[in-house]
Amino acid sequence: MNKVPAYPFEMRPLADDEGGGWLITFPDLPGCMSDGETPEAAIANGEEAVADWIKAVRSAGRAIPAPGEPASGKFVARVPRSLHARLSARAKQEGVSMNALVSAFLAESLGRRDSRRKLK
Repeated sequence: MNKVPAYPFEMRPLADDEGGGWLITFPDLPGCMSDGETPEAAIANGEEAVADWIKAVRSAGRAIPAPGEPASGKFVARVPRSLHARLSARAKQEGVSMNALVSAFLAESLGRRDSRRKLK
């Protein structure tokens, strides 16, 4: 199987009435999306969705768009020691890495913000 190109994606938490978990979408690939119980599962399922999307579009004889500007997925944020300690304790309590916890918090916050914007 050919390597699946890395496409930029967006994630948001799904509300309970949407089934819960996380939704992943790929802006460069119209209609390409997946979900998962955790952010990590949504990303893994998303990779499979991209491969299936490309296969379907290719078999229909349509052009496959090139990936947009990829984000590095990395940034450094300096936070107060007290906040770092709280994040570390919460990550340990949840049984996840601090990176996974902060990613989940950021995605949840962006999803909430987007939801409020849609209500206006």
